[in-house]
Amino acid sequence: MGKFITFGEIMLRLAPMNYDRFVQSKEFGVVYGGGEANVAVSLANYGKEAYFVTKLPKHEIGQAAVNELRKFGVHTDLIKRGGDRVGIYFCEKGASQRPSKVIYDRAHSAIAEAKREDFDWKKIFEGAEWFHFTGITPALSDECAAITLDAVKAAKEAGVTVSVDLNYRKKLWSTEKAGKVMAEIVKYCDVVIANEEDAEKVFGIKAAATNIEGGELSEEGYRDVAKQLVERFELKSVAITLRESFSASHNGWSAMLYDGNEFYKSKRYDMTIIDRVGGGDSFGGGLIYGLSSGMDNQAALEFAVAASCLKHTVEGDFNLMSVEEVDALAKGDASGRVQR
Repeated sequence: MGKFITFGEIMLRLAPMNYDRFVQSKEFGVVYGGGEANVAVSLANYGKEAYFVTKLPKHEIGQAAVNELRKFGVHTDLIKRGGDRVGIYFCEKGASQRPSKVIYDRAHSAIAEAKREDFDWKKIFEGAEWFHFTGITPALSDECAAITLDAVKAAKEAGVTVSVDLNYRKKLWSTEKAGKVMAEIVKYCDVVIANEEDAEKVFGIKAAATNIEGGELSEEGYRDVAKQLVERFELKSVAITLRESFSASHNGWSAMLYDGNEFYKSKRYDMTIIDRVGGGDSFGGGLIYGLSSGMDNQAALEFAVAASCLKHTVEGDFNLMSVEEVDALAKGDASGRVQR
């Protein structure tokens, strides 16, 4: 089995207890997480040889982030040590009609100030099978964009499958810059993952007959989005997650996959949400696991959607579900009955 490499930023997450608001909270819970780290943890939980690549300070907070990854079986020996700070984000959980809120304090983090010479991608990809990153990483700095481009080029030269979750973040860059940078990077990708907004924000490809705020998503519109992405970038497949947001606590959840020839649609889950942060990453981790483990496209999609559905019930960024638990839901056991 080859190495599964993910590359990005792991952050310190500070969150008010329970459903407190920022302005009323007197204490914050501490966890670590970030898009690509979350995928690595999922893959490690599923038995893959998962490696996370980033840059972290040598001090105790940087070490705490490393320790957290190690606790869940993620290999950390490819992490570059240096820089001054770990990025922070504050997360206030929403409920009912009150949305969740995120405040970033990540400027000048170690990875945002990393240099191209920090990473020997040829060596990193020795024995690798899969490489995954998100659109968040190249948004951190111009140098991070260059590092990511170096990474995808090296991955393709090494014959490694490359996947990207577009993950547009308006607090990090403009749609114009995202489109320009990501267009060059995605040329080297095999699999693209997007949500109901990403393709429009990054590449200007909008799904027709869709009202995201109103919870109205057009399956036919997203079929067209997937087709355009595959044709433009000559991709092997595109997966699009479809979130119907009725409130912060109640979402519909499904996804579709297009392999250039055929469309696949997952079953739909009606979710009551405990913590939605990391939901998209858990979908990515599930899809990578399914596609790399010999599942057919429909089975891989169902596994990914079930994994993500279960993540919405777990506090923190990481999806702490086993293959057996995900399989049970994917195969129809949604009762939630006590397992004795």
